[in-house]
Amino acid sequence: MSRISDIDPELTHRLTRRGMLGVAAGATAAALLGAAASPAGAAPATGTGASTTGRGRPVLPPGRLGIQLYSLRDKVSTLGFAPVFAELKKYGYDEVEFAGYTQGSAGPITLARLRRLARDNGLTPIGSHVGYYADDPNAYTFAQNLTKVLDDAQALGLKHIGTASGPFRYGSTVDAWKRAAEEFNTYGAAARARGMKFYQHNHSDEFGFATDNPKVRLYDVLLAETDPDLVFLEMDIFWAYAGQFRFSKRADGTASPFEPLDYVLRQPHRYPLFHVKDGVSDPSNQFGYRMTDVGDGDIDYQRFISAVTRLRGERSAHHWQAEHDNPVESFAFARKSSAHLHSLREKC
Repeated sequence: MSRISDIDPELTHRLTRRGMLGVAAGATAAALLGAAASPAGAAPATGTGASTTGRGRPVLPPGRLGIQLYSLRDKVSTLGFAPVFAELKKYGYDEVEFAGYTQGSAGPITLARLRRLARDNGLTPIGSHVGYYADDPNAYTFAQNLTKVLDDAQALGLKHIGTASGPFRYGSTVDAWKRAAEEFNTYGAAARARGMKFYQHNHSDEFGFATDNPKVRLYDVLLAETDPDLVFLEMDIFWAYAGQFRFSKRADGTASPFEPLDYVLRQPHRYPLFHVKDGVSDPSNQFGYRMTDVGDGDIDYQRFISAVTRLRGERSAHHWQAEHDNPVESFAFARKSSAHLHSLREKC
């Protein structure tokens, strides 16, 4: 995290206080196929077929493997949800995260039917991505239609409802993000009143620096200014390492390294959901990685997932959603990702 104690005392106070209190997808940027090179956080490359397999406790907690349906949007739009859910059941998935509730060319579907289809295939709808805001007053976003968004989430039985939009509504200054954070607090309170958790899914830009104070990392503002009991995070691990690659130095060239995993280990309860996507290290790419199927890249998921699930009381507290923004073949991606993640074993 940024060292902000000499920069913004109020921000530092809020982060410290919340730590003491126990804070211990439709818009998934499909065109950006990159992420971090492998500085400290990405850890040693595991690569294709180099998983830690065999003896030992499975790294992946039972019942906690999901998939972001954005990765399967081609199949949903042509086949419909029912055949897609049936395939996911075969591959050993437990949960699904939505990125829209329509079936495209396969025809309309009611939320009640959608929930039933998931249940009939042994899948738990765990979350959904909805837009943060739009200029259209009738848009299906948190800012424009909060009640409708929450009504639909409740109808699906979701435990989490969130956005993959960054908090850039008012700009990239510290005050702009404080203003967005207050709106997130409002959505979080409304979600909690319905028995759900509101969450924000990151891309890499969230780890950049405030334009009015280049010593302050914007992600730290989001953590400091949102209520930890109301606003949660879904770390997209791939994009977090992209942020590490892009923003380990400030604009003036001074070092400002950070480790994505450290954010989680400091405040694990704020991260109920994760996106598990992989990338091959490529420092020539502006994001540091070329996105690939889970298990074919250089992000050490044996290390990352183990570090989180070994925390006391945290093994089953998180949900791991496989994702690829543009898989070559989406069913093959889903099958391979499940097999790889189920094969990982903790090191003795």
